[in-house]
Amino acid sequence: MKGTALLMNEDMTLTVLENVDVSVYKELKNEKKYDQPHCTINNKEVEFEPIHSVVWCKEDIDLDYGY
Repeated sequence: MKGTALLMNEDMTLTVLENVDVSVYKELKNEKKYDQPHCTINNKEVEFEPIHSVVWCKEDIDLDYGY
């Protein structure tokens, strides 16, 4: 299943991972610490800035709409 993972960064910004498999979300959600979260996207290891939380959205988000 594909969807959007929203990473709430510690600096109060948002990282949006669109059209990713739910396994990406689960991998980030299962991290013991959010200090250096990482996951595998398209067979590549990707590391992010520290995050506060991660949220899964099944549907696309229209960022131009102004959510």
